Amino acid sequence: MLQKHGQPFRRASLAASVVAMARPLPKSERIRTGVVEYGLVRHRLVESLRKGKVRRDEVCDAHPELLRAAGNLGQPTERACPVCDAPTTVEVTYVFGAKLPSGGTCPSTKAELARLERREDPVVCYAVEACTGCGFHHLARKWQAGGRATRRAAKQRAQ
Repeated sequence: MLQKHGQPFRRASLAASVVAMARPLPKSERIRTGVVEYGLVRHRLVESLRKGKVRRDEVCDAHPELLRAAGNLGQPTERACPVCDAPTTVEVTYVFGAKLPSGGTCPSTKAELARLERREDPVVCYAVEACTGCGFHHLARKWQAGGRATRRAAKQRAQ
């Protein structure tokens, strides 16, 4: 178990804090900036596992849908899994936004992701690293895209 201010807490609360950090800001507070990397969170989790503060089954608990997306749509990474050392680590991108399915969409190619990032409506993109061998997963990056008026829409507004 990890320690927080002297009190133990389970990985579930760590995952909840990562999700809370990854939530998009309200429109009034949105700042169009770069990519948010979660490498330090990954490093802390792997170190906690190596020190025995977290059990392997608490870390390698990827949802079956994530593993299915990783197996079918994931882009292979150059890094081996930090838990099982297997070269089966892939990255799955999820895109959420208006006029997209409520569960988001997983672009299967870089061209499809680029098309989604150029949308007129803003989108939030999440890149999740997952090991299809042992089930290790973590949020790798988050970024906002879209929200740019197309030439056609800008021309219609000007008229």
